[in-house]
Amino acid sequence: QVQLVESGGGLVQAGGPLTLSCTASGRDISIYTMGWYRQAPGNQRELVARIINTGSTYYRDSVKGRFTISRDNAKNTVYLRVNNVKPEDAAVYYCNALNWNGDPSWNWGRGTQVTVSS
Repeated sequence: QVQLVESGGGLVQAGGPLTLSCTASGRDISIYTMGWYRQAPGNQRELVARIINTGSTYYRDSVKGRFTISRDNAKNTVYLRVNNVKPEDAAVYYCNALNWNGDPSWNWGRGTQVTVSS
């Protein structure tokens, strides 16, 4: 069974940088499209970035230019770098693999909470 463990969240000052990590166990992520999602209170979980196995990336319009998704297949880990953090980035961040239909493939991890101070 695949286990996803997200880390790197916490309290960050608006305008600052942030790097989140997601490590998978139980499955080799190298062949999968991996994505980062976030869920703010009262909102649905939304996909913010994804990276396919060749390294090509996609970003939600609202985060383009500030978010960078990357992967280290040797470490079975996906990263999300956030520059110029904004208050609206506050949320619980999750990662997951995406299936051919663009839907999450595996059970969700606990996520990592990002809180933004202004």
